[in-house]
Amino acid sequence: MSATIDDMRARAAAPPAPILQVENVARYYGERVGCRDVAFDLWPGEVLGVVGESGSGKSTLLRCLAGLDTPSAGHIRFDDDGVLLDIHALPEPARRALMRRAWGIVHQNPRDGLRMDVSAGGNVGERLMDRGARHYGQIRARAADWLGRVEIDPARIDDPPRRFSGGMQQRLQIARVLVSEPRLVFMDEPTGGLDVSVQAKLLDLLRVLVRDLGIAAVIVTHDLAVARLLTDRLMVMKDGRVIEQGLTDQVLDDPQQAYTQLLTSAVLV
Repeated sequence: MSATIDDMRARAAAPPAPILQVENVARYYGERVGCRDVAFDLWPGEVLGVVGESGSGKSTLLRCLAGLDTPSAGHIRFDDDGVLLDIHALPEPARRALMRRAWGIVHQNPRDGLRMDVSAGGNVGERLMDRGARHYGQIRARAADWLGRVEIDPARIDDPPRRFSGGMQQRLQIARVLVSEPRLVFMDEPTGGLDVSVQAKLLDLLRVLVRDLGIAAVIVTHDLAVARLLTDRLMVMKDGRVIEQGLTDQVLDDPQQAYTQLLTSAVLV
């Protein structure tokens, strides 16, 4: 019995393991480089931002991390409750099941993350059903609760997203992703294409939800204000490589690389 107690104490005292381990990831499209030699660890509850100008490789990297594209080289490992999985070595059905169960993706265009002719409640409820929920009344009540949390009137639970504004569609997509409380979320320009006032409300909402749920996240953005508000740590990409990284405030307030200095002075857009 004492050995079992000692083992439990050792596990409790052990530092948390990274939830995501990225090792020398590269993605090539023929002779064109999407990204290369990218390596980092992401810790539970940490929010990592990836910034750079258009064509820097940040979206390519995100697609590889999220399992939407296969790296040409390197490994991406996910800590699935103590079991370290090389996600691109998994069979396709197993990888898709893992994606539904353990992480979510917020697309820049909410139409890529929503079923536009299914009701708002149905969009949110589908994620709960993926996690095994079957009681209709409970699913509907949970969906209504989440609509309220993302500031959508629960009375519109039966309206399809095509009747919503762009900002409402993005908030609905966030509810659909977060309702299942994933351990890891990938966000691709989550405020892109929205009016400034709508962006501000959405950023405040995202910041509160990610912190309250303790979600680990990777956020790709060209907007340094978004990065400063939402992220703990920042990676700067140029020509497919990470050229600078560190704590977000440190990178933005005291950039070391000339390219990062141009970004922070808004010379590059």
